[in-house]
Amino acid sequence: MSESIALQGTEKYLSSSFPVSIIMQKKLSDNIWVDEIWEAIGVTVGDQGDIDIAQEKNSKVIFQQKNITQYLNAGFNLELYVDECESYYYNLISSSPRCFIIAEENENDVPVPFLVSLSFDVAHSYLEGDDTVYAVDLPAELYRWSETFILQHYAPEKKIKRKRVNWKENMGGGKH
Repeated sequence: MSESIALQGTEKYLSSSFPVSIIMQKKLSDNIWVDEIWEAIGVTVGDQGDIDIAQEKNSKVIFQQKNITQYLNAGFNLELYVDECESYYYNLISSSPRCFIIAEENENDVPVPFLVSLSFDVAHSYLEGDDTVYAVDLPAELYRWSETFILQHYAPEKKIKRKRVNWKENMGGGKH
């Protein structure tokens, strides 16, 4: 169950959870060492639960042409957490805001997504493990939703320039 947050000055509520689906793409490779190349190519907004999902866990073929097959992976919720707002903020103000998809490979070396995040920090922590992290463009709806969440819960701290300490004076002052 997701937490709802009251928007100041309005009667609307902002949920900290947003239903999304992931589009993964498989390309057949010309490389003799690799049979196929997998990548995440996008995130769709909204609940895709009414789509008839078969095959792999919550995955359905949505496009197929020659050497390319695209799969819709439904049933994900993008969760926002107050303690991650700084990471979301820096993602949104970057030149290319991203949605991070974290996947693990199954026994057939097929990446299976299990998490969607807007946090650089979360994506980086999974990169340090054995999981694969894909970065895709952030859809406009998710940008607006996450921006509202961040504005409610985060104010960037003003950068304060540190005063340099004269280490020579602290050591007794003279030349050595």
